Amino acid sequence: MKKLLITSSVLLSAYISAQFSVKVSIPAYLSDSEIYLYGFNGSKEILYSKAKISNNVAYFKVDKQYIGMMRAFFKKANSSVNMVSENKDINLKVDLDSKYKISNVVFEDQTNKLFSNEVELQKKQELILPALIQIKDYYTPSDAFYKSLDSEINLLSKKDQTAYDIHPFLNFYQKNQKFSQQEKSAELTSQDFIDFFSKSGEYLETSTILKPALINFLNVSKSNVEGNVDKLLDAVNVETPRGQTIMSELIEIFSTYSMDKLKDKYLTEANNLKCTINDRLASTIKANKNTEIGAKLPNTVFVNPVHTKAKSLYDIKASKKIVVFWSSTCSHCEAELPKLLEKYDKLKAQNIEIVGFSLDSNLDDFKNKANIYPWINDSEGKGWYSSYGDTYNVVATPTYFILDANNTIISKPNHVGDVIDYLKLN
Repeated sequence: MKKLLITSSVLLSAYISAQFSVKVSIPAYLSDSEIYLYGFNGSKEILYSKAKISNNVAYFKVDKQYIGMMRAFFKKANSSVNMVSENKDINLKVDLDSKYKISNVVFEDQTNKLFSNEVELQKKQELILPALIQIKDYYTPSDAFYKSLDSEINLLSKKDQTAYDIHPFLNFYQKNQKFSQQEKSAELTSQDFIDFFSKSGEYLETSTILKPALINFLNVSKSNVEGNVDKLLDAVNVETPRGQTIMSELIEIFSTYSMDKLKDKYLTEANNLKCTINDRLASTIKANKNTEIGAKLPNTVFVNPVHTKAKSLYDIKASKKIVVFWSSTCSHCEAELPKLLEKYDKLKAQNIEIVGFSLDSNLDDFKNKANIYPWINDSEGKGWYSSYGDTYNVVATPTYFILDANNTIISKPNHVGDVIDYLKLN
């Protein structure tokens, strides 16, 4: 009897620990790439597994239950693939184009075949269907081409809802796309959104719908944003994990769009909560505390530094520092950083140094651009998967901080012009 109990325990342990795997057939070019698998909690991507690569196959093992959207990020190609997990094995193949970007993805598992077919159908419905309907008006019903067009229009217009009966997450995702799509959401009321956020089941946080739906909710609520946000937070209850995740998302949205009054209000409410705080909201509170005026900006160790032998941010000695988060693919950075370059001699004369942190995924792109600028630059080479977002509350590029000699934040300019004005460089 004792032996039977031990065996049962081992089997139960194995079942719990081995949830599902993701197998990706990859081109030889990616055989030495770092490949990461992420899940979602709202708009936050959570690392679930790093690939083990052998014989042109990347293999991920996920030991936790997870149902929702996932993303595999291929660092060398600076490309990613979206997929759906129903806590079952996933199997796919990726191809690259001549520029080593992902050009084709073929899924072999049933869930993702259905998902990819749905995505393809939606594209055709948005891009092709309106054109076919317009073209059909130029023909008469007796024309053979009219009949062909009518057949194709009927084919594109049909949806087989029964296909989703055994796929509850895909059913949720497909039915609620209207909340995340700007054109369709304009037909909804703020109460429709509040009901959606408060009454949705367990899949909302992992669906990738939450953040775009919140942005559309704010647009619909533009005549009374604060009042409707208060109603929403009452409905979802900020003492619950969902309520706290939504509060966290809203604070970050307000920060992104410089809606400082609302950001400060709900950040204060978050700080005053007396209940247990979930990890999602706790990270938002911490990131904001790290970067408020008067706080000491957290140190970071350089990993790929340019124009310095210093080991970390704090090793840079200057009367003031301009810290800027940027990217070689950011159009606003392209417009603003040259203006700092124009003032660099003046800055150096006042013992003011610039330290840039790049959110590039490709280190060659980072170094090519960083070498144009004479100041210190560094990058983790992980794009938006780098640690900068969580540590420094970076939600857009460029983001600026001005520090004193003790690395205390004395200003948070919105644009390069604000940097120049604050330091009286005109």
